[in-house]
Amino acid sequence: MLKALIGRKIGMTQIFTSEGNVIPVTVVQAGPCQVVQKKTTEKDGYNALQLGFDKILKENKINKPMGGHFKKHGVDAHKTLKEFKVENPDEYQVGQEINVSVFAEGDIVDVQGVSIGKGFQGVIKRHGFAGGPAAHGSDFHRAPGSIGMREWPGETLKGKKLPGRMGGKTVTVQKLEVVKVLPDKNLLLIKGAIPGHDNSIVFIKETTKKKK
Repeated sequence: MLKALIGRKIGMTQIFTSEGNVIPVTVVQAGPCQVVQKKTTEKDGYNALQLGFDKILKENKINKPMGGHFKKHGVDAHKTLKEFKVENPDEYQVGQEINVSVFAEGDIVDVQGVSIGKGFQGVIKRHGFAGGPAAHGSDFHRAPGSIGMREWPGETLKGKKLPGRMGGKTVTVQKLEVVKVLPDKNLLLIKGAIPGHDNSIVFIKETTKKKK
């Protein structure tokens, strides 16, 4: 059974257990998703389902290649597509809807998204460097300092921690617990934080590794 969905991060909040403990959760609008295409080992070399999320309501928002793809399979056009591997794609039909009911409270999931971009940052914010003395006249406050190069090797070694672009990368957070499922509102409440800003697209699937 496929336990995976495309969703949209709504934001964070907190809920209380019956014992009065506070649990920080991220609210995700997960699905409903539609099966757009089935991939099989015989035809494509692997078994997978291509899911679509967030229907496109205006035809002028669909380019010709993608319009042809949706028309070929006889499904609605969607803004986001994502493939998820399954053991037996024949258990599903093209056009079938998959919603949050595939998940249950206590499930352990992996969530993938694009982390919030923070622009070009120095070594203190990007890598947690301590920096130099803060007193007047030290002339060395937030600089990266020496990179240790002399006549040999005469170049900056690959992987050196230096200023640069921070964030804006695809990140997967593993082994998060599904705290609550709200099928009537297509919402998942996932314990802890997940990548991305509010209203960003995330991919949720059951983790392949058991939580210790």
